[in-house]
Amino acid sequence: MSRKRSRGQQVAAVKPPLEGEVLTGQGGAKAEAFTFGDPVPVLDGREVLDYLECWANGRWYEPPVSLDGLARSTKASVYLQSGLNFRRNMLVRTFKPHRLLSRQTFEQFAMDWGWGGNAYLEKTDNMLRQAMGLKPVLAKYVRRGVDLDSYYQVRGWKDEHEFKAGSICHVREPDINQEIYGLPEWMAALQSALLNESATLFRRKYYQNGSHAGFILYMHDAVQDESFVTDLREAMKNSKGPGNFRNLFMYAPGGKKDGIQLIPISEVAAKDDFGAIKNISRDDLLAALRIPPQLMGIVPQNAGGFGSIKDAAAIWAMNELEPIQAKLLQVNEWLGEEVIRFDEFRLPGATDS
Repeated sequence: MSRKRSRGQQVAAVKPPLEGEVLTGQGGAKAEAFTFGDPVPVLDGREVLDYLECWANGRWYEPPVSLDGLARSTKASVYLQSGLNFRRNMLVRTFKPHRLLSRQTFEQFAMDWGWGGNAYLEKTDNMLRQAMGLKPVLAKYVRRGVDLDSYYQVRGWKDEHEFKAGSICHVREPDINQEIYGLPEWMAALQSALLNESATLFRRKYYQNGSHAGFILYMHDAVQDESFVTDLREAMKNSKGPGNFRNLFMYAPGGKKDGIQLIPISEVAAKDDFGAIKNISRDDLLAALRIPPQLMGIVPQNAGGFGSIKDAAAIWAMNELEPIQAKLLQVNEWLGEEVIRFDEFRLPGATDS
């Protein structure tokens, strides 16, 4: 029996330690084995949504992505939020107000199209069925009916409203997987925006922790009382967070010079590549939005700079602003009246050639 037990113990001893398992060795010494976890797939899950397209609940189709999460993602990066606001401002600047469509209404319409790829306008009629005006409908809460002609405003479980048939104008950015809802052009740069946010939050926590990523306090001097080690451990735990720049007094009679060593785990300032991550993710976002960096107020890092800001603005207006304006003209075709008109984009001080 004793041989069988010893064999069983040997077999159990060769098993790899689990994450978070406390290993006890000789003399009561303890060590904790842990891992950083398996790699997390970031893009593999999108194929499932491609096959499902839009799910119908019997009355309306659900969007292919969470509109609430997409709206919150626009604030994940200052470059993404600033770029969307820049495009909206340029559209509003060149827009000509109409008696049916005010500048304020168009501003909300252009903003919804920019961040979500969908924009909606509700037409209000008088008793003679003549158009009295166009009102904006927040794209975050609009759902399209299963017949593709009806629209619903859904703000909660029981808070829903069905719009009058034929009263909603829907302008969407085309998608390659479904024809019900639109998706914004910057969807490919969503991971870059989240990476930019993660880098910023990591640095913020790093500074709040006293500008260090942790260290190992190594003691090999004999102590008379084990409670002293416990008190020292609690003092080190309480030293993080606000007010963490504190002094620590330790009295070790008969201790040696190297009896206590402070070993830093890593030097974050030199190895986290914070600046490189911010710049790379910024370039991805600007490439997705197709906005020159000098128009975003970005300071060049080289001596040559970015070139003429007027030339960049003129090229951007020709290649980006005018195609966006042409897409929004679908409202005129739907209403049968030219309510969306734009002035020609001109730079201050520019003259006709």
